Amino acid sequence: MKVKRLSIEEIEASANTLLREYGEKFGVIASPPVPMDEIAECHLGLDIRIDNLLRLLRRTGVLGAIWIEGQRVMIDTSLDPSIDPSKEGRYRFTLAHEVGHWILHRLIYLALSKQSNLFAQDLEPSIVCRDGDSQPIEWQANTFAAYALMPRDMVRGAWERLRGNLEPYVAEDEIAALSAKRTAGNYLPNTSVARELAKEFHVSAQAMQIRLTELGLIKLHKGSTELFRKWDQVAVN
Repeated sequence: MKVKRLSIEEIEASANTLLREYGEKFGVIASPPVPMDEIAECHLGLDIRIDNLLRLLRRTGVLGAIWIEGQRVMIDTSLDPSIDPSKEGRYRFTLAHEVGHWILHRLIYLALSKQSNLFAQDLEPSIVCRDGDSQPIEWQANTFAAYALMPRDMVRGAWERLRGNLEPYVAEDEIAALSAKRTAGNYLPNTSVARELAKEFHVSAQAMQIRLTELGLIKLHKGSTELFRKWDQVAVN
């Protein structure tokens, strides 16, 4: 499905609006973790289910799917945190990703459905999310998920509580030391501060490290000013 171009700022504003509207109805989210299950079910009225999506959809690599008309989200059993607690971060990111589709892309899909009678195909999901998919629609949902689970002010507040200030941490030496111990993988090693805050926000350390770098709180190199925006690389592992 073709979607309109959205800026980082527009996506972040949409995520913040969702959190604010949830807070107005159910109480302000004062501290992490962001209650994404409650936001999806109680505020948005989505039906959240966990199932074997390979068996259900007969497609490989599917982590999540959303049925717009049925207001239903399904997450693959491989991410079920009740079976494997280590998958909680990935489960929450995938759920927030599907919520991102609901917020950002629902009206586009419904308009297309009206034109092409896609309502007759309710057995098929409206949007299927495969691991590693970097299409614009998936990048937008990933970016939304990151900003909804790790809001800017909440992350900065947690950083200041943990470290006593908002000064950035230059991670070059730690990453070099960790990299020397690694034998495989394309991603940078996760720093200790990213791992610590990931526990507080119930997200993966990789997702937290990307967010911290994006906010300028972690610098990958001395004198670095880059923004490590890698939400197209599904930061949920």
